[in-house]
Amino acid sequence: MKPGERIIGVEGGGTKTAWVLVETLTGADAPGCEFRVIDQGKLPPSNFRLTTSERLRLILAELPKQIDRAGVFLAGCATEEDRRLLEQICLEVWPNAKIVTGSDRDSGLAAALDHGDGIVVNAGSGSSVTGRRGDRIERAGGWGHILGDAGGGYFLSIQALRLILREHDLHRSEMQFTAKILHALSLNNFDELVRWVQTADKMDIAMLAPVVFEAATEGDARMMEIIEEGARVLCEYTEAVASRLHLLAPKVVLMGGLFYRDSLYTHTFRRRLKKNLPDARVATAARAPELGAAWLATEAGDHAAFHPKPSQSEIDSLAAGLTEQRNPRSENLEKMSAQEIVEVFVEEEKLVQDALRNATAALVGAIQIVTESLRNGGRLFYVGAGSSGRIGVLDASEIPPTFGAPPDLVQGVIAGGVTALYRSAEGAEDEESAGALALDERRIKSPDVVIGITASGRTPFVLGALARARSLGAKTVLLTCNPTVAGGGDAGRPGSPTPATMNVDLVITLAVGPELLTGSTRLKAGTATKVALNIIGTGAMVALGKVRGNLMIDLHASSTKLRDRAVRVLAELAQCDYESARNLLEANDWDLRAALEKL
Repeated sequence: MKPGERIIGVEGGGTKTAWVLVETLTGADAPGCEFRVIDQGKLPPSNFRLTTSERLRLILAELPKQIDRAGVFLAGCATEEDRRLLEQICLEVWPNAKIVTGSDRDSGLAAALDHGDGIVVNAGSGSSVTGRRGDRIERAGGWGHILGDAGGGYFLSIQALRLILREHDLHRSEMQFTAKILHALSLNNFDELVRWVQTADKMDIAMLAPVVFEAATEGDARMMEIIEEGARVLCEYTEAVASRLHLLAPKVVLMGGLFYRDSLYTHTFRRRLKKNLPDARVATAARAPELGAAWLATEAGDHAAFHPKPSQSEIDSLAAGLTEQRNPRSENLEKMSAQEIVEVFVEEEKLVQDALRNATAALVGAIQIVTESLRNGGRLFYVGAGSSGRIGVLDASEIPPTFGAPPDLVQGVIAGGVTALYRSAEGAEDEESAGALALDERRIKSPDVVIGITASGRTPFVLGALARARSLGAKTVLLTCNPTVAGGGDAGRPGSPTPATMNVDLVITLAVGPELLTGSTRLKAGTATKVALNIIGTGAMVALGKVRGNLMIDLHASSTKLRDRAVRVLAELAQCDYESARNLLEANDWDLRAALEKL
């Protein structure tokens, strides 16, 4: 960073978006790096979880454009995927700037503590407690208004509103506080208040916090109890963070609108904290968090981007993948008629059959690995990103109703979580650590088996998951549509040590060739992958005795269609009429296997 750079710092939450534009007076590596504030202001709320991407773009587009760096830190921006999405939005606004993104916890920590140790207690619309000692960070609270945010504006306001309803239900009376709320909202009666609450969002409700403090200051004992409870929880979180960090006399810095606006809350918090942490040094933050956001933008240096340019060897490796090649049979795809498109697609599907046929030995090996693992008390995990992940989740979800298996026996793991099932989250695939963490959360054990699904054979999320599974003693299988990752090994066996095949027990290669739409692996690659999973999952369930002939005998009769199927299966195997089979199933609570065993 050089002197004279223009940096914008943004801190957003449920009440407002505060920003500051500064100019550096000295370089970041010079002693006492200083800013000169050029401009600052406030914009509408920008909680990352509660504000749409389009709305965020509109808000950020109102900020100065001529900048060198931007630090944008928003409430709710908690994960790597969140930070990437926010960075993408920022790059649309400032395409030539170095962007740093993160949570308002980060900017608050920077503004309050610089590089030092201590604890930051933030109470605005929501709340959070964040502590640091050296390189270690500990957090408490900040889980959002549904699961947490105790001690924040929403918490205090919703407790007060619930008290109004409770008093009405118990005594059919309206508290004096009710009149204050009605006046603040310009409502006329209790029923209008109830209807307003039912449609209000987090920010609407949190904005009532000043009314709660006003009533408490005027002597309303019930409102004071609510404030005491909010302060008690924040103190409890502060004490827990201090204990985990082994801070006996921590510096505790208070931030957020509730502490800035109402000295009553600050005094209440101090008094409660002193009981259990008598040596704590409590102070209100002297610098605004948007300045912390600007400071973090300078600290990140020239390597702030979350998407560094890959090396030339990485570029060449990715481009060489078969799934990224152009298909000569569809080079004029945009000129084809509907008839021609259908014909070329149907013709191309022959390559799926060829690929599956060539992978027969590997598929046999996969069935054997999965069967052995499940028989020994293990579980099967499909891990993938994008289309591959969605296919894995789909296949896993079909196993319980089809074979009567426990819902946790076969699990699908997709980069980006459940949101990625219906909304593109392809950026979530770029972190190996995220794949490893996803398996840690599921407590992978040595009897388990993990099938990593990646058409290219190189998806970091999948490779990270496979590496972690292998380190924990679980069996690992890589399913890919890119023959180059097999490293020249025999079909179905790991080849030379490449990032994709190193330390996996089995590689399944489905060489379907380039897609008709270049790189769109939801096409042939997706079809071949789904069939492969059909084969593996069904083959293992057959080996485990969940099939009689070609009939399901452990299916869950959970719908009219499945109950009818169960009756027909029982009638077929028992050589009895439909009605007798139905009566027998009803007598056995629709447990098909139990009915068969009685026969």
